[in-house]
Amino acid sequence: MIKKILIANRGEIACRIINTAKKLGIKTVAVFSEVDKDSLFVRQADESYCIGRPEPSESYLNIDKIISIAKQSKADAIHPGYGFLSENAEFVKKLNKEKIVFIGPNPKAIKKMGDKIESKNLAIKLKLNVIPGHTAPVKSSKEALSISKKIGFPVLLKASAGGGGKGMRIVRADKELEENFNAARSESKNSFGDDRVFIEKYIEQPRHIEIQILCDKHGNQLHLGERECSIQRRYQKVIEECPSPLVDNEMRESMASQALRLANEVGYDSAGTVEFVVDSKKSFYFLEMNTRLQVEHPVTELVTGIDLVEQMIYCADNKKLKLKQSDIKLNGWSIESRIYAEDPTKDFMPSIGRILEYLEPDASNFEDGKVRNDTGITPGSEISIYYDPMISKLAVHHKDRSSAIELMINSLQSYYLSGVENNIGFLISILNDNKFKKGSLSTNFIKDKFKIGYQPEMGITEDVIRKISIASVLVFIKQLRKIDFSNSNEFTVKILEQYINLKIEKIKLSDQGNLISVKIKNDHFTLNSNWKFGQKLFVGEIDKKKEYFKVNKIQNLHKINIEHLGIKVDVSIFPRHHKDYYEYMPKQSNEDLSRKLISPMPGLVKTIQLEENQKIKSGDQLIIIEAMKMENILRSEKDCVVDKILVKEGDSVSTDQELILFKN
Repeated sequence: MIKKILIANRGEIACRIINTAKKLGIKTVAVFSEVDKDSLFVRQADESYCIGRPEPSESYLNIDKIISIAKQSKADAIHPGYGFLSENAEFVKKLNKEKIVFIGPNPKAIKKMGDKIESKNLAIKLKLNVIPGHTAPVKSSKEALSISKKIGFPVLLKASAGGGGKGMRIVRADKELEENFNAARSESKNSFGDDRVFIEKYIEQPRHIEIQILCDKHGNQLHLGERECSIQRRYQKVIEECPSPLVDNEMRESMASQALRLANEVGYDSAGTVEFVVDSKKSFYFLEMNTRLQVEHPVTELVTGIDLVEQMIYCADNKKLKLKQSDIKLNGWSIESRIYAEDPTKDFMPSIGRILEYLEPDASNFEDGKVRNDTGITPGSEISIYYDPMISKLAVHHKDRSSAIELMINSLQSYYLSGVENNIGFLISILNDNKFKKGSLSTNFIKDKFKIGYQPEMGITEDVIRKISIASVLVFIKQLRKIDFSNSNEFTVKILEQYINLKIEKIKLSDQGNLISVKIKNDHFTLNSNWKFGQKLFVGEIDKKKEYFKVNKIQNLHKINIEHLGIKVDVSIFPRHHKDYYEYMPKQSNEDLSRKLISPMPGLVKTIQLEENQKIKSGDQLIIIEAMKMENILRSEKDCVVDKILVKEGDSVSTDQELILFKN
């Protein structure tokens, strides 16, 4: 029986594994890098050991050090989580030699399925549905061009050892191929130590659907249904759900049959996921197999009621599955949103820094359904440049899809954090989209919806403006009471460039709750709320419908920043007769940035491909900045001449730092 588990990972997944281990009465050991010493998972584990410097190669990828700590702590098993060493067959072989149990599949299965080229060839052998392509490693951009012309554009360049979207590039024309091929190889080399790339046909408007499987070491196999993971950006999943709105019982069983056939062939013996691409005609094609626990596993757990980490531990401990396929029921609907420290308004650039305030959704705010938040974050936690910027995975469960969507939107609105930028508003915008609500999804959903980038103000409707105005009035009134100040009952609320005139008809404030009635034009509204001055989360009923607001900042008596449905706005409130004077207030001028290249993100300067006094054409590559193992190419937006280069390769840069000056 496994008695102590070392967790070779960090953040939320380490916390997740610790929770199940505690439930089973199993001791846990955390390993942490120098920047993670104060992290939540370190405090939650029974024992913890510093493993090295922040760089993954010096810490969470250091096999010898991890094994040494496992022996030192007398841990008899290791759970790798996902990422890092979770799909490293050599790591598993070394553990086997040391007689340390690996909580995951055997090394043979990992090796066969971890290599995308080998796994695809095996799928072809087993007569699974596969995407047309060239399954041998491509050695040069010239060879890549020749293969791509034979397959036909568009094509997808894929890292053989890849995952998480790293080392993947869509190429639609021959002129784009060389640069993308080199970038895919470089990214793959940096992320996986393997620069092999292969090519396959790119399917337009594809859906990404995966089957969760569970196998033991005694030949027992079953599946736990599917997950829809089509909402992606840069091949990173953003929103996942279980089940899929596309898949019926016949399709589910057909996909599961192919998944289990593949698992059986490689002798799979743990939890794993087989991923498929589905085209517009509901034809599905094998994509890859992930021989580990998936990031999005909570949605499957919520729908099936099965703890996948627990099952992985049992399988690793050589126990037979107690479950049968007939025991697996898909009950209700679950949706998961990945909350990242990133700025969606700046092309999702990572936001590095310290979490200042952190409030998870309060279950008491919701009448039914279940809310689950998997996180490794607490107030004061640091978002580091060295690792993935995911803050948490927020998952909900309800009776059906529409109810789950509504619960997720309200849960996201109840989620408060400050100190770093985040994607909560962006997630709400997706969930509120009519196409999403109808289940009309594809991996191009985000790109198609936000053709000119994410702009929160696009979601502002008259209804949103009115609700924000009404909530702002209560905030204003509570401030007046606090400083013992009184004024007229007629006010003007300025939101963006709109002016809303309203009249307060009734006010009732007490410790038990607040009630105000207002008139906007000819419409009457009533707000009931228990909100107290100083609270960040504002929950109230406007005409008996529950609404959620965040009071982000109170700048002064008349100006606050408030958020509703992910839309943050500065709201000015003043007596109506002051409106005429407001237009005469001085306005701040914007700095001229036309001569500067500004870093859109924190990261490391990887490549500078220019010199001072060099002439640059519009579209030319200037600098490559690397963050979270992803390479971001900065290009010139116009013809110009380089004046000064302010950074050098290897420099660490921050958001909005000046990189290059151009001549007039």
